[in-house]
This record gives sequence, C-alpha cells and structure tokens, in this order.
Amino acid sequence: MQNKWIYILLTLASVITYGQVNLTLDADKNEYGGKDIVNLTIVLELNGSDLVQQTGFQLPDLSKFNIIGSGSVTNTVIDPATNTLITQKVSRIALEPKKKGKIKIGSVLVTVNNKIYKTEPFDVNIRDIVDKRSLASNTSGEVYLNMEIEDREVYQDQPTIAVLKVYSRNMDNLRKVKNIRLPQQDNINVHPINFAKSEIDPSGNGNMASQVLAMFMVFPNEAGYVEVPGVSASVSTYSHKNKIVSNKVKLNVRKLPEGAPESFKNAVGNFNVSVYNASKEKPEAKKPMNVVVKLTGEGNLPDLELPKIAASPDYEVFAPKITSKVSPGTTGMKGVVLANYVIIPNKSGDISIKTEPFSFFDPQDRDYIDIGQKILAVKTFSHDQIMESRTTVEKVNEYTNNLLETVNTPVLKTTSFKVKEKSKFHWSILLTNIAILLGLFIAYLLFKTWQKKRTLVRETVSQKPLGSVAETEKEIRELMKTDINDYFGYLENLKDNNEYDKFFATLEELDQEVRNQYFKGSVAEFKTFLEKHKGSSLAEEYGNLQQRIEMEKYSPVKSLEGIEELLKTIVNLYSQISK
Repeated sequence: MQNKWIYILLTLASVITYGQVNLTLDADKNEYGGKDIVNLTIVLELNGSDLVQQTGFQLPDLSKFNIIGSGSVTNTVIDPATNTLITQKVSRIALEPKKKGKIKIGSVLVTVNNKIYKTEPFDVNIRDIVDKRSLASNTSGEVYLNMEIEDREVYQDQPTIAVLKVYSRNMDNLRKVKNIRLPQQDNINVHPINFAKSEIDPSGNGNMASQVLAMFMVFPNEAGYVEVPGVSASVSTYSHKNKIVSNKVKLNVRKLPEGAPESFKNAVGNFNVSVYNASKEKPEAKKPMNVVVKLTGEGNLPDLELPKIAASPDYEVFAPKITSKVSPGTTGMKGVVLANYVIIPNKSGDISIKTEPFSFFDPQDRDYIDIGQKILAVKTFSHDQIMESRTTVEKVNEYTNNLLETVNTPVLKTTSFKVKEKSKFHWSILLTNIAILLGLFIAYLLFKTWQKKRTLVRETVSQKPLGSVAETEKEIRELMKTDINDYFGYLENLKDNNEYDKFFATLEELDQEVRNQYFKGSVAEFKTFLEKHKGSSLAEEYGNLQQRIEMEKYSPVKSLEGIEELLKTIVNLYSQISK
C-alpha cells in the first residue's frame, strides 16, 4: 500500500513539472535618466517537447518610447536529469523615452498550444527628459532606422547578414527615405545584397508600419568584439532633407582556430584554384604570353588575398590585371576572380609555371583545407623553331596581316581583315587578301580624286556669314539632337522582354546622347549645367536618378515593378531636360 502511494506522488510530480511554460518581462532597472536607454528583456521558456509556440511576442503599447533596436536568440538544451527538452527564447528591445514621469509597460502576450500566456505589467520612472527634435522632424518626427543582425557570433572573415528596416506611424514617411549609405569601417568589409524595398508591414513593433530597405553582408576582418556602425539615410520632403541613422550592432567575432597552414592568409569559405594559358599563339621564348589564375568559390571572395604566380628563373612575371564577377550567395559572395598575368619565358623548352600555395578555412567543417600549388606545364619554342614550323601560306598570311595592320586608309579600316593562323591551305583566303589589297588601292585613288574635286568646289562657293557663338552652338545642338522617344519605346520593349542588361546599356547610351546635346562629357558637369540653367530641383532629380539606376543595375534580384517605376521616372525627367 505504501509503495502504491509513492508511485502516485511521483506520477503527479512528473505531470506538474512536464510541459511547463514560463514567460517573463523585465527592465534592466526601475529608474532612468532622460538620456538613458530602457532595455526590456522578454524570456519564454518551454519545458517539454510537445509545447509549440504558435504566435510571436505581442508587445504592449510602446507609443511613449522610440524603438531604437531589437534582437532575439533561441537556445535549446536537454536536461540530463529529467531527459526533458528545454527551449528558451530571449528577446531584447532598446527604448528611448519620449516623456518624463512614471510610465506603465503593459503585458507581453504569446500563444502556446492554443493557450495565451501573458506577463505582469510594471512601471518605470523617467526622472527627466531632454527636449530634442528628431532628425526627421519635418516628417512628423517618427521615422526610425533599425539594423537587425540575427547571427552575431561568427568567425573572422565569415559573413553575417544585416537587414535594414525603417519604422514610422505614418506610412507615407516610408516612401521619403532615400540615399542609403552602408557602414564603412576599417575592421569590416560590407557588400550589398540588394536595395529592393519590401512590401510595407502595417503591424510592426510598437504599432508602427515597417519596411525592409536593404540587405547587406558584413565581413569582420578582426577577432574580438566588433561594432558595426549605423546605416544612414535621408528623409526628403519638398522643403527639407534630414539625415537619420540606425542603431549600432556589436558582433562577437571568434578567432580562427590554431594550426593554420603557412599558406593560409585570409580566405574563409570554400574555394578552388586553377591556372591556364590564355594565349592562342604558340609559346615563344622572350615573347609575352597570358597566363590566368582563376579562383572560384563562395565566401569572402572579393576581399581575400589571391594566390600569386611564384617567381622563377625560367620566366619573368609582371603584376596581374584583376577582374571579378561575384554575386551574393547563401554563405558569402560567390563567383569567380581572374588574375591575368603577362609572363615572358626566359628560355625555350619545358618550363613549369607555379602558383603560390593556397589554403582556406571552411566554417562549416571548422577546419583548414590546403590545396597546395597549381602547376601549368608549358613548352616554349625559339624564334627559329616558330618560323621553321610555318608553311608558305602561313608566311604569306602573316605578311598580309602585317601590311593590313600598318597601312590603314581613311576609307576602310583594314585591320578588321586580319587573317588568323590556319593549319590547312585555303586558296579562298589568299585570293580574298589579294582582292582586298587591289580594292584598297582603287579606293585610295578614288578618295584622292574626290578630295581634289571637293577642294575646287569649296573655293568657288562663297563663304556663309558667321553668326554669334550662341547661335552657332544652338544650330549644332539642333543638328545633334536625338529623338529620345525612340529610346523610350526601345526601353519599354526591353523591359517587357526582361532583357535587363540591354535595358541598362541602352539607358547609358540615352544619357550619353542627352549630355552630348549640351556638350557635357561627365555626369557631374551635366548636373552642374542643369542646376545653372534649369534649376536646382531638376539637377537634384537627375542626381538621384543616376544613383537609383546604379542600385537597380547591380541589384542581384530585379523586379518588374521596380523597373517599370524606374522607366516612368526616366521618361518624365529626360522629357523635361530635352525641352
């Protein structure tokens, strides 16, 4: 009987402890000064694997504060004593008080397994308040930027994704935020992912509407606590332009593990290296050849130190030309980086062109991977060997090509008729070269005859009276004037066909044509010209349009709605400029 009661008590104890939900809301202190930040901490603890959080945290009315930052972290452990799954979610909200006195902070609500849990409300006392105007006071004083970085613990040179959001009680204010400037600092490298604005969320924190403005990757290049500076933007209205700045975020950057190979420098991710000969001609001693070192992969690709071609007495190597094509990936920037070297072999025969050893750190495997050196075996020939290996037809073709390269008439660009080396004899190529030379000679004679006749006609025609400089410039502008409506129609077709590369190339051509009408070579000169002759408002619109075009052009994900809105702005602005 006694054992039976013990069994019942143990069963009741296990039922009481199993499936427990704890929800708390605390402030870091009870009394604050006017310049202090109120830090709220929300903790939700679920003891049991069958507990499911069905809703997010429903915050109380925080209209008496400015929300300047927020973040959350989730931890899951198993209690070894009871073998119970414990899930803990911690969220922190940083608030700036708007008024002094006693302010009540209400309850936080959350739904777990169809049951609503809430915290107890409490008061905080604000001793005094500094009366300061918001940086965006002309927009109702309620436009705030917030930078969110969920993964704040990364390795050195490992990326973390940052999301920039804007908050305001007035949805119209969200459309006035422009000119986003990403943070710049020596101990971080920042690369944009996209600047495409999301749909407006009307139910953001503190009953304020919110919108995602930008996403970017942050690569901390030193270990320790690294603070990411705030992102700045401007809030533009008809009469003012005000600057707003987001919160700062501190990252815990872990130092890379010990035991790195000697060839490791700063490559973090997953990469591969290859080397190849890009020259089409046979390698010849004492003649330059192009050798390319190709690095592909995903990680801190734009910022890592490329493996160089190792020095050797067999060849002379010069500084490379670096080209890259990278785009945002899931674990970093992915793509390809090419280092194009000019190498001059010092001797004929077999030579080995080697790269420096290369290794990288893989954050997923938490280990260093050494891929060693890459070797390109090249057989070079002396000049006599190259000449002996050529056939008679190849020598004739080389002589013709040299002639076409050095003799160029104003009538026809002959260098485009160069003949490539062929391994077979082609009579058609030889006859074509002879015909081209005869045609060029006849065209040259005709051109000289036409020049003499033109000189005689010019001497007999009376000179037209010269006008003023302004009249002459106006006449030239009218002759150079381009019908931009043709460009508008072509851009519309490119947009409908999703040919965005041609779209932006045509747009650059349109801008160049319009600037040529006013004899302005650069965008800066043209903007100054517009400000002087057509008003500062139109010049500012032109500058903002150029910046917006650059953002849309290099955005990895392009939306049809964004391109349509951009095209409408282009048609409106260039129509005003060309009046």
